[in-house]
Amino acid sequence: MNHLNNMISKKEVKHIAKLARLGLTEKEIEKYQKELSSILDYIKRLERVDSEISNLPSISHPSEFENIIRSDKESEKCKGQGAKLLDLAPQTEKGYLKVRSVLNPVRSPGQKKLS
Repeated sequence: MNHLNNMISKKEVKHIAKLARLGLTEKEIEKYQKELSSILDYIKRLERVDSEISNLPSISHPSEFENIIRSDKESEKCKGQGAKLLDLAPQTEKGYLKVRSVLNPVRSPGQKKLS
């Protein structure tokens, strides 16, 4: 369904080509005139659809589901397990696991570089 109304003239195509620093042949000018007119026609069609859609009532989400978020608190079952896990770790510091730096490895004096 092509509704080309020659919305863009050859003069306008030449001007666009000049701005883009393109050297176009007469055949290319005719080709781009059709293509650009087709693009502008499609944009006009989208504008019509947009105005039709804007009259519809808006909805926030197509389904009726709600986001159910649980509270972030420690359960009775898990209480005290953090301390047990820290006791099993090879190194801890101030209640956290201590691991070697990954992004910016800092070696202590005498520590060999890992390969």
